[in-house]
Amino acid sequence: MADKAPAKTATRSAKQIEADLAATRERLAGTIDELAFRAQPKELAKRQAEDVKLKLGGFTHTADGELDTQKIAMVLGGVAAVLLTVGLIRRARG
Repeated sequence: MADKAPAKTATRSAKQIEADLAATRERLAGTIDELAFRAQPKELAKRQAEDVKLKLGGFTHTADGELDTQKIAMVLGGVAAVLLTVGLIRRARG
């Protein structure tokens, strides 16, 4: 068996340990505050809206940032066609 290196014993003063604990408490308090802020319903809704805008932004806008009404109209037409088809099928069955 290989010899294990002797463990280093760190001798720190009580003041150093207290300072480390205080710094750790500060970091933890900051983390908790950030998590509480992020968990607010208003912030959650804001992030969701930004996410949707980013996902749809490339699809609904042209390269110069203008709305691409032709693409939007095609999507809305497709949705209308699907809804009409579903309605007709339900009516035929009903």
